Amino acid sequence: MNESRRTALSPRARWAVPVVAAVAVGMAFVAPPLFASADDAGLPTITPEELAAQVASAEPSPLSGTVVYTARLGLPEIPFGAVAGADPINLLGGSSTMRVWSDGNQRSRVALLGPTSEYSVVQDGPEAWTYSSMDDAVVHYSLSAADQARFEALEAQAEAGELPVQSDLPTPEEAGRQAVGLARTSSTVTLDSQTEVAGRAAYQLVVTPTSDTTLVGRIVVAVDATTSTPLRVQVWSKADTETPALEIGFTDVSFATPADSVLAFSAPAGSSTRDVVVPLPEPPTEAAASPDEKELPEGVTVTGTGWDTIVQASGLDVAALVAGDPAAAANLPGVDKTFGSQGAADLYSEFVPEDGAGSPMGDLDTTALYDTLTTAVPEGRLLSSALLSVLITDDGRVLAGAVPGATLQALAAQ
Repeated sequence: MNESRRTALSPRARWAVPVVAAVAVGMAFVAPPLFASADDAGLPTITPEELAAQVASAEPSPLSGTVVYTARLGLPEIPFGAVAGADPINLLGGSSTMRVWSDGNQRSRVALLGPTSEYSVVQDGPEAWTYSSMDDAVVHYSLSAADQARFEALEAQAEAGELPVQSDLPTPEEAGRQAVGLARTSSTVTLDSQTEVAGRAAYQLVVTPTSDTTLVGRIVVAVDATTSTPLRVQVWSKADTETPALEIGFTDVSFATPADSVLAFSAPAGSSTRDVVVPLPEPPTEAAASPDEKELPEGVTVTGTGWDTIVQASGLDVAALVAGDPAAAANLPGVDKTFGSQGAADLYSEFVPEDGAGSPMGDLDTTALYDTLTTAVPEGRLLSSALLSVLITDDGRVLAGAVPGATLQALAAQ
């Protein structure tokens, strides 16, 4: 087994598939002993259980490729010219193209491509950089000296296999591993017919929730027959069984180690650079694999199980957060335990600078975006999509789950 293990010690703000994808593919399932054959491609017969186990146990692989991400979430159209380029906010709707590179360990690069612009994230161990070509701005994230020493100690544990492997790359590989790695008992798993993704033969693992109330209809993970790497993840809502509400897949992929020059970051000539020191979070534990098995931050509660799970946070001033008020970050759940309320406010102001330079949100009017994506309801504001509902109440609570908005409203009224 490869002893070089990837850890979840990224010091930057998470660049990941949006929360809709996390909720949709991060639920639990169990695979019944059903067989399916791929004789048309000469692939060996395999059970869903065996395929799921192969995906879960496969070591992270070096890779590079082009990823297309498409969201059909039924959200209102975002009428802002500011997001016409390469901006992460575009992941809320339409199709986006990304180039990804990883050495399978702690070095990676992701480039979100726009028609005439690019937004890049580069990680090298405890350091990370973002670059927005729209404002020609670089943000460099690093650790304090004390956290750097703790990172190196945790890295040694990871290399010894004493920490779980986790990644936050927005790739089909990571989304598929989430769908398989958080397996429990709230879905059935079968195999669909063999397919081809990015020119590679693949099995298709179909995850179907047993819940009658979740918005999610099914998830299909196309798994590379040779490497057990997920090549494509498609998520259907119950409202539309013909077209996936969310899909992310490789259009081309190579499992060779990328060149060092690709994984190294070099600031473009003439770009501005801002340095941000970030706190090192606690590493994940095996016990934290599901919400009901880990200690929740103060002010956070979890209701329901499996696909019907609803996460509720209280004491939040969402309007102030959306407007970019750093002081509002002081009340975010768990910040006192992590790095202190003032530290939260300081860090928030660094991630959302007043001029927007280097921020993932750019100069986007976040208040207008919030008003566009949500609708007024008696309890406050509701975001409804094909796969996820989020309710922001007037009394400072946020409820989210892969359930209808009416379910969140009923819970909020209790």
